[in-house]
Amino acid sequence: MLTLREYKDIIDLDYKPRKREILSESEKSAICDEMLGTLLEERNEIAAFSYPYKIKRDLIWGYLNERLPNPVSERFLEIQDRLFGSETEENGVVDADGFEYKDNIALWQGDITRLKVDAVVNAANNSLLGCFIPHHKCIDNVIHSRAGVQVRLDCSKIMGAQGEPEPAGCAKITLAYNLPSKYIIHTVGPMVGLRVTENDRRILRNCYLSCLNLAKEMNLKSIAFCCISTGIFSFPNDEAAAVAVGAVKNWLLETKYDMRVVFDVFLDKDLEIYKDVLKNTKD
Repeated sequence: MLTLREYKDIIDLDYKPRKREILSESEKSAICDEMLGTLLEERNEIAAFSYPYKIKRDLIWGYLNERLPNPVSERFLEIQDRLFGSETEENGVVDADGFEYKDNIALWQGDITRLKVDAVVNAANNSLLGCFIPHHKCIDNVIHSRAGVQVRLDCSKIMGAQGEPEPAGCAKITLAYNLPSKYIIHTVGPMVGLRVTENDRRILRNCYLSCLNLAKEMNLKSIAFCCISTGIFSFPNDEAAAVAVGAVKNWLLETKYDMRVVFDVFLDKDLEIYKDVLKNTKD
């Protein structure tokens, strides 16, 4: 497995703040036309842009989901970043510094791609290349789609150097590009079969520890976790929350590292589960 030291020179990990401006719909529509022209040319399809803006934007989303990690031009990145940066501002940036923390832990319900933290955690598959299913609503698809094609390109470089799929329970880091966060930490959780095994729990615990250790190695001070391995990976929500909170609390206690941790949930049931677990889990 490739370590940070081994891949940090393969990709750009030098974070630089990005200037984002909110574009008009006509400006966004013109960018979509140009992006679609490039994407359709790659697919050997004829460009036809007599569509409303929303349809064009959805086409771009789907085409980028399907697109292999092939190089793109600087011009493509420039206009993509203008469009995605505008969407980030329109969606509303939520600064995690304003959350209420207890023992360096906060709970927040909402879209993780809106969070301004040092790193957000992506529940990835073992290729680390994101979701190739057009318009799929998994967290892997959403994070890649809103961050930009650069994330898939960076992950492809890492995985090419590694030469094998990413082991479950480990983590890799890339820049977050058009997200409000600085970085994305990608981790592969366990896929549960008929029942949760002790090995599943061990791997899930290692996901949280690997992400925290990688964030510490990068000198980061805040991290937001999604609900790793729930959903299509079938880890029961309540058990997953117990593993997550226990792993994070123990890590903070043992390392004494000053890290602010956000548990980001999307579903109402996960909000109630995490409230209960955080209240009842002892340090």
